[in-house]
Amino acid sequence: MSAADLAYPASPARAEASSRSGSFNKLQKRLRREVGRAIEDYNMIQDGDRIMVCLSGGKDSYTMLDILRSLQRSAPVRFELVAVNLDQKQPGFPEHVLPDYLEKEGVQYHILEKDTYSIVKEKTPEGKTTCALCSRLRRGSLYGFAEEIGATKIALGHHRDDIIETLFLNMFFGGRMKAMPPKLRSDDGRNVVIRPLAYCREKDIARFSRHREFPIIPCNLCGSQENLQRQAVKAMLQQWDREHPGRIESIFSAIQNVSPSQLADSQLFDFATLEQGVARGGSQAHRLDLVNLFN
Repeated sequence: MSAADLAYPASPARAEASSRSGSFNKLQKRLRREVGRAIEDYNMIQDGDRIMVCLSGGKDSYTMLDILRSLQRSAPVRFELVAVNLDQKQPGFPEHVLPDYLEKEGVQYHILEKDTYSIVKEKTPEGKTTCALCSRLRRGSLYGFAEEIGATKIALGHHRDDIIETLFLNMFFGGRMKAMPPKLRSDDGRNVVIRPLAYCREKDIARFSRHREFPIIPCNLCGSQENLQRQAVKAMLQQWDREHPGRIESIFSAIQNVSPSQLADSQLFDFATLEQGVARGGSQAHRLDLVNLFN
């Protein structure tokens, strides 16, 4: 501490600002570390990749773009980022927000215009949730556009909480043990999808987004619907997180540590030939099983 600091101690406002700055720096480093680890663990990005970053206007995709841009400056490999937003023609959508932000930040971008809103409203019965159809239409439009712009990867902003919520949604309502993989090849085999935020907590992303003051665009199509199954699962997990610290981390670790022979799926593990000592197993079969399990 300098003599000036001793003579003129920091005001409470300055001390608080310094504390906030230090807290944000720690948060930013943690998110960078988690994104970097996910990229490394799943070999998400290779030298020369052109990555289409899907930007919805929500906190998750803004954070993903921000962290990827930060990592891009120090990464040992060279890769390109292209932000793409799908304008679904929802009434009242503020079309200027994303272009203004991206131009100010100097980010290469495209705005893809597809009236999926009208299709979703027409095809979805009154009182039913729109998320499933909206997601399919949005995914199809973005996957096709990725090929048009020569993207080698498609980056989505799903985080750790999304992955865990999807696991429970499939278990509770779909009768399947299935989540979101950090990296996958699309069903048509033409695109590779990555989720760089796979290790990041939603509450950290929310704090980061507030500090960076991203111009958030709320979803007024599905996000405003009440009593969604995902919201019920989210509330359950948040309660567990409060009452049983570490449980969420344990669940995510379980997703990464699957033992097919200890479950009951005869398509995933050959229980029928156990007596003969030739049951399907081994490291290679185990890796293939995991691909099937999470795709």
